Amino acid sequence: MNSTNTINTTVTSLITNAISAAMPYTEYREQMRNLVANNKSTGVLQTDALANYTMLNDKRMKRLDKTTKLTDATISKIKQVTAKVTWLVLTESWCGDAAQSMPVMQKFAEQSSNINVKVILRDENLELMNHFLYNNTLSIPRLIAFNEDTQEVIGDWGPRPSKLTKIVENFKAKNGSLTPEFKQELQVWYNKDKGNTIIEDLTQLLALK
Repeated sequence: MNSTNTINTTVTSLITNAISAAMPYTEYREQMRNLVANNKSTGVLQTDALANYTMLNDKRMKRLDKTTKLTDATISKIKQVTAKVTWLVLTESWCGDAAQSMPVMQKFAEQSSNINVKVILRDENLELMNHFLYNNTLSIPRLIAFNEDTQEVIGDWGPRPSKLTKIVENFKAKNGSLTPEFKQELQVWYNKDKGNTIIEDLTQLLALK
């Protein structure tokens, strides 16, 4: 067995083990509500700031769970998925980008019995996360699309919608890091986009075999 095959076997094993231990989206949402009630966040590190982000994200997700709508054209494409696919999402409760995208992922899954959203925490699964770094960073959320029939990774997505990723990368190239003011602008972008870019990105992910 060559080194590439060894890596592929290791990743497959990590993914299948993670899927077995992962929680459904509905359970993750319940976990977030419990964290908010106890002024906590996921992870070992507990701060007021992380607890506050978790509270804000829970509110955003509650709203998006109710308001996110898919067009008939998108639903038609979702219905064409014939393979059993798990969308394994690495995240943490304090992640603002995850709060914007995960409700959309779940809406896709609700339209097909062949798509299953499962959630795991990044910091509890760093060995797996290290195989799916974005620009060599632990940026989340990271969605791993795993074909259950072939036991293969068919694609991945994250941490942000494609159009926003370009905006963020341009800002970092000019300024080095994201400022608090720019992070506020990101939320404005999400509100204006209304999940449309995430829907477009996930629709493209569906086409990967």
